[in-house]
Amino acid sequence: MRDEALRAVEKFDARLWKHLARTLRQRSRLVPAGSLAAECLALERFEDAKELHAKALRSEKPKPWHALRIGLKRFRYNVESRLPEHYAMWSDNLKRVQDLLGEVHDLDVLLEIIRKSDFVETEDSLNLWVEIIGRERSQCIRTYRQLTLGTTSLWNLWRAGLPTNGRVEVAAEARLRATARAVNPNASRSSQISRIAVAIYEALKRAEAAPAFGEPSLERILLAAARLHGVGKANADKSPQKAARKFILDLPLPPGWNNQEWELLATVVRYHRGAEPSEKSGPFSKLSLEQQNGVRALAGVLRLALALRKCGVESGAGMRAEKSAETIVLRVRGLTDDVETATRLAAGKHLLEEYLEMPVILKPAVKKGKVLALPAPQAPQFSVASD
Repeated sequence: MRDEALRAVEKFDARLWKHLARTLRQRSRLVPAGSLAAECLALERFEDAKELHAKALRSEKPKPWHALRIGLKRFRYNVESRLPEHYAMWSDNLKRVQDLLGEVHDLDVLLEIIRKSDFVETEDSLNLWVEIIGRERSQCIRTYRQLTLGTTSLWNLWRAGLPTNGRVEVAAEARLRATARAVNPNASRSSQISRIAVAIYEALKRAEAAPAFGEPSLERILLAAARLHGVGKANADKSPQKAARKFILDLPLPPGWNNQEWELLATVVRYHRGAEPSEKSGPFSKLSLEQQNGVRALAGVLRLALALRKCGVESGAGMRAEKSAETIVLRVRGLTDDVETATRLAAGKHLLEEYLEMPVILKPAVKKGKVLALPAPQAPQFSVASD
């Protein structure tokens, strides 16, 4: 045992451990205690544990109850470290439930040891142990059920203290922002592109350019895609857009999102640069026609935002779109009129034009100057001379 321990210590990579500790400290600062992102993480752990709770109730086998114990522990530690005010209210009942599940686990382990050991000499003795342990285990599970079922369920209490309704979506957005900042090596650049992309979308929405620009779910997907499009840059072995798609699909599904929306988001990020989507190959080919149109629209907006940033556009402030029967004119502040800019924009707007089925003409927007009110002219004053 001693020799094995020494060999294990020799293999331990202290340098890697320090690097991981430093990285985790940096990332933990992106999720301040009590923040919306912290609430979202707690909600994710809650939903995972609640699903394990439902599975455990359907079985008497040890494995589901052990999984529930681990899931609840993760939820408890998440609340303890990131939501101190919540933990002050919930610590007693969280500990009580975790202790009950811990007792169930200990009894399961004890029974397994007894069955495998030579401690029990007779079959009757073994049956007696099985009966005693089974009785204690049933009592623990019965108490757990009393605490976690019905209108006074502790699960209902904990859920009521976490984001609900509209706050779920807001909390998920905060969580995605933190994720993007944690893994994107060019977070400030991506943030700038995100603002330009949202401005393009909003301008096209006001102009009623196409159905995709009036769909709330697509607007949310664009916002998330704009924030996460740069997460693949940290992986030098793959094309950034492909690495970003894989990274997104490997993330846990945020609260308020469904699998179809999340896969659509990953596909938009996949085609925000590089080869345009093809109906004959790749993830794009597996989508429905409606989904393909959504990807064309949103990926087209991101491509145009990237091109505008390369052309020196710093934000989307004052951007507006004007739609006619044949074209859409997009007026952008800070846009220069030269050959290099025109070449970049032609490539950047191509996918969007393909979706809109009409040309998009980009023109510099003139910032309206302030109109100063002139003072009213004063009537000349006359004086009458006296004799």
